[in-house]
Amino acid sequence: MTFFILIVLTLLGWLALVTVGLFAIVGFQDGVFWTVAAASVATALGVVLIQDLFKAALSLVGTFLLIAALFVLLSAEFLAVVQVLIYAGAISILIIFAVLLTRDVAQGNPSNKLQIPALITAVLGLTAIVFVVLRTDWVVMEDVLPSETMDRVEMVLATTPESIAGVLLNQWVLPFEVASVVLLAAILGALALIREQEDDA
Repeated sequence: MTFFILIVLTLLGWLALVTVGLFAIVGFQDGVFWTVAAASVATALGVVLIQDLFKAALSLVGTFLLIAALFVLLSAEFLAVVQVLIYAGAISILIIFAVLLTRDVAQGNPSNKLQIPALITAVLGLTAIVFVVLRTDWVVMEDVLPSETMDRVEMVLATTPESIAGVLLNQWVLPFEVASVVLLAAILGALALIREQEDDA
């Protein structure tokens, strides 16, 4: 047990050194961005590779939260809030709730013939994304727009979450609440169907 603890502490120390070195090379904000991006990729791989469905669902929650952190770093606060409320909150709870209702949670999904085609498709998709990212001539707004226009853009970005929240909770509050009632009805309907199946069995 002591040897295992030493190995874990060594790995954590090595990870801390790598993180500090990354921050020193690319800067603090870029270092945080790449750290969160790497962590999100790791948790996404955990969703696919972990056999335990409950642990895989928890890894999915971590992926949603890390993507919200990426939205914050990209100055998209509204998308980050929506990501946390809808994906990391409501949808993740539904997924975990459904997983807990399944039998043999720790056993995981059985192997099937689609693993190799799925792997090939994922590799081809990743290759296409990397090719597009590397071959695209990215243009930064600060290099193209004048300073006055950039000030207006930053003002719009700063007031966008407040404006969207005002529209949702004032003009569109009724459809917003109806959607929540529909989701609640779907959950209750799923529970009723499961209870009927258990009673029949």
